[in-house]
Amino acid sequence: MIKEINPGDTALSANAYKDNSTSTYNFLKSLEIRENNSGVSTGLQWLKSKGETIASHSPVDGKLIAVVTSADRESYTTVINKAGEAFKLWKMWPSPKRGEVVRQVGDALRRYKQPLGKLVSYEMGKSLQEGYGEVQEMIDICDFAVGLSRQLHGFTMHSERPGHRMYEQWHPLGIVGIITAFNFPVAVWSWNTMLALVCGDVCVWKPSEKTPLCGIACQNIIAEVFQKNNVPEGVCSLVQGGRELGEWMANDTNIPLVSATGSTKMGKSVAAAVGARLGRSLLELGGNNAIIISKDADLDMSLIGCVFGAVGTAGQRCTSTRRLIIHESIYDIFKDKLVKAYHQLRIGDPLDENNHVGPLIDKEAVSMYLAAIERCKKEGGNFIVEPGVLKGKGFESGCYVRPCIAEVTKDMDIVQHETFAPVLYLIKYHDLEEAIAIQNGVPQGLSSAMMTLNLREAEQFLSSAGSDCGIANVNIGTSGAEIGGAFGGEKETGGGRESGSDAWRTYMRRQTNTINYSTNLPLAQGIKFDL
Repeated sequence: MIKEINPGDTALSANAYKDNSTSTYNFLKSLEIRENNSGVSTGLQWLKSKGETIASHSPVDGKLIAVVTSADRESYTTVINKAGEAFKLWKMWPSPKRGEVVRQVGDALRRYKQPLGKLVSYEMGKSLQEGYGEVQEMIDICDFAVGLSRQLHGFTMHSERPGHRMYEQWHPLGIVGIITAFNFPVAVWSWNTMLALVCGDVCVWKPSEKTPLCGIACQNIIAEVFQKNNVPEGVCSLVQGGRELGEWMANDTNIPLVSATGSTKMGKSVAAAVGARLGRSLLELGGNNAIIISKDADLDMSLIGCVFGAVGTAGQRCTSTRRLIIHESIYDIFKDKLVKAYHQLRIGDPLDENNHVGPLIDKEAVSMYLAAIERCKKEGGNFIVEPGVLKGKGFESGCYVRPCIAEVTKDMDIVQHETFAPVLYLIKYHDLEEAIAIQNGVPQGLSSAMMTLNLREAEQFLSSAGSDCGIANVNIGTSGAEIGGAFGGEKETGGGRESGSDAWRTYMRRQTNTINYSTNLPLAQGIKFDL
C-alpha cells in the first residue's frame, strides 16, 4: 500500500452504505480510504495539503461517503517536481519492460473488478453492470497497451543522397496531465495513462471533484504494482481539486500535453491556456449524437440501440443518443415502439441489477435537466413521454429523473445543445440527404449512427458526403466504443483521439534522423558548397 503521511483519524462509517454495498465499504477500508483523506499522491506516498475539502456524496442515496483534501499550490508543485524527476528514469526503461508493469496493472484490476465497479456505481450513479463494464474497459486498455509496448514503430525512407539512411522514431514526451469527468471516473484515466506509460511518459491525474474516491482507489491499486516493480516515485500521481487546479495544469509549462475530458466550455478554456504556451492538448468534449432511422431499418434491433443510447448512464455519456432522425414513412410506428419501451424502464438504485436507469450525478444536473425541458416546451416541443423528478422511497437523494421524449423540429435551438441528461428529441426526415444534413447541423461532432439494411444508404452515410463525426456506426448505437479504435470527435468535440489505433502517437514526439555512412558530405537538393 501507499505509505500514509496524513491518515484520517476515523474509519468510514458503515452507515454510509446500503447492505448490498458491503463489499464496497470493505474495499475502501482495504485501500485505506477513510472519512478524511489526502487527495494528493506522488504514487508512493500521500502528501499533506492545506487545500479545500471535497465531500463525496452518493447520488444513489444522498449519503456522505468520505471527505478528501484537495491539492494546494505547495503540494501540487511537489507532485510536478517529483513527476519531472521520475520521467528522467522512466523514459530509460525499455518499452516492453514498461509494458510488463502495465500487464500487472491489468491483472490487479481483474482482481478488483467487482468492488471497484461497485464503487463506480455507488459514487457516480451508473448501473452496476455499467460500473463493471467501465472497469473491464480499463482491463482491455491494459491488454492493448501491453501489445503496443512492442510496436512503437517509426518509418524508414530512402534518402536522395548516396550513402545515407533516413528514418523517423518516436520518443517519450514528458509529463501528461490528465483531467477527467465524473461520468467515466476511472476508464478515461486508464485510456490515457496506460498508453502514456508504455510510451515512456509519466502522468498527473486530476479526477472530477464529483468522484474523488474512484481516483483514490485507482491510485492505491496501481501503487501495489509499482512498489513490487520498483517503479520510480512520481510516474503516476494524483491531484484532487476543482477548476483552479485545472487552470494550474493548463498553464504549467512543465506539462507538454494536457488531456482534458469534459464540457466544450471547459475544453475551450484549456485549449486557449495550453495553446498560449504552445503546448499540446488532447480534448474529448461534448457530444450531440444522433441516430438516423431509415425506412429500411430493422426496427426491433434499432429500438435496442436507441433506448440504451438515450438512457444508459442516465443520459450522462458524451456518446449518449440525443436525437433520433426518423424517416417520415415509419415515424409513427417507431415512435409507438419507443413510447412502449420507455414505459417499461425501471428507475432506481443502480446497485440493483434489475434497474435500467440510476440517478443523475447531483442536484445541479437535475436543475439543468429541468431547464432544458422548460426551454424545449417554450420552443414548441411536444413531450410524448413526460419528464419529471422522482420522489418518495428509494429516491431520497433527489437525483432521480424520468427519461423523456420530445417531438421537435430541426430548426429548434434546443437541439443544437447537449443536455447531459436522459432527454431524447425526435425529428422527421424526408430523404437521406436531409437526414445527413440534420445529423451534421450541430456544433458537436462526436458519435453518430444509422440504422438501415440498405447497403447504398449505409455507404453514403459513411462516405465523405455523410457523417462529419469522429465515430460513425451502422446498425449499432452511438455509445459503446471499443478500445481497439481511436475514440474522439470533430468540431466542438475537440478533435482529440484516445484509446486504440494510432492514438499512442499523441503521447510521443516525432524525430526524423539521417545518418551519413559515406566518406563524403553531399548536401540536400544538390547544393554545392566547396571549401
